[in-house]
Order: sequence, then C-alpha cells, then structure tokens
Amino acid sequence: MSFELTMLVASSALCLVQILLASHTASLQRGYRWAASARDTELPPLTGIAGRLERALQNFLETFPVFVAGVFLVEFLHHGGLLSAWGAGLYFIARLAYVPLYAFGVFLIRSLIWNVAFFGIVLLFLAAVLPV
Repeated sequence: MSFELTMLVASSALCLVQILLASHTASLQRGYRWAASARDTELPPLTGIAGRLERALQNFLETFPVFVAGVFLVEFLHHGGLLSAWGAGLYFIARLAYVPLYAFGVFLIRSLIWNVAFFGIVLLFLAAVLPV
C-alpha cells in the first residue's frame, strides 16, 4: 500500500475517533436519553468541549472529501512521489493535532494547523496535475 493510501486509512480512523468523541461528549452534556431519542426537538448548541469537538468534526468533514479525491487522483494517475507523500502526511498530522487544539480552545495555533492541513491537500493536487 502506498504512503498516501496509508495516510487515507489513518485519516479515516481519525474520522471515526472524532465521531466517537463528539457523540459521547454531546451525550454527556445532553444526556443519554436524548442520545437514544429521535432528536425531533430543537436544542441549544453544545457548549464547552462538546461544542468544540462537534465543530472540529464538522470542520474535518468539510476537508476530508477533498483529501480523499486528492489521494485517489494521485493513485489513479500513478503520480505518487515525494510531493504527494508530503501532502498526505501533512494533512494527517495536522488534522491529528487539530483535534486537541480545537477541543481545548487553543487560540491562533489551531488556525495555523488548519492551514498546514489545507496546504497538504494543495500538495496532493499539485502532485496529481504535475507530470511525473
């Protein structure tokens, strides 16, 4: 398996971990009766760590499909190399670091780390379109 696909698997696992963290902290805040319900009633937004983990997950879900597309393009076109490996690695490491930074409300560094992950995606697409 290529490094890029390995980072895709690792990022998928990170997604599952984020889903678990966000759902369990929401359940702790709202109660497990709410978690087991149909959730038909409007509730106020989650607060504290639960709210930040929910927003971190939503942020991940916004970038992940584009990362997947970049990895698939690199693989399909056989353009894997140093550029795509850096891109996939930067994305995963930055997204991994982003979760605790967002959960604990770390100002500014969290945004810088988001930019690192974004840059990783850009590198993947550059690798896909540049000739090998």
